[in-house]
Amino acid sequence: MPVRRATSKNSARRFAVQAARLAEDCNGSEIIVLDLRHVSPVTDFFVISTGTSGRQMRTTAEELAAYGKSVGQPVWHIEGKETGQWIVLDFVDVVVHLFDQDRRHYYDLELIWGDAPRVNWQRKRRAAPDRANDE
Repeated sequence: MPVRRATSKNSARRFAVQAARLAEDCNGSEIIVLDLRHVSPVTDFFVISTGTSGRQMRTTAEELAAYGKSVGQPVWHIEGKETGQWIVLDFVDVVVHLFDQDRRHYYDLELIWGDAPRVNWQRKRRAAPDRANDE
């Protein structure tokens, strides 16, 4: 059975980066993006985030699903939304894992996928204006 790809390599990376940023905007923490293109035939990127509560994680999942739909990459499958302990959103080329603290450390996906390179997803910080020059 051939692997189904929904997006190009670059658009999948952009989607993963934007998903990580959206998770951060929704107060996720310990966010990482793993590039699995040379490690897994199943998906291209994992986005992993830790949530503060089931409610916050469900809200993040809803925001991610809405974002995916808005950019033409609707979520294919969601699992775990009922329990709010580990929510998985499968966008085919990008899979987002939203964990509570306990499950994040127990399942330790970073260790399992340790050979996968990490993607820098953080926004570039703008330098604060130099107040001394304003006077």
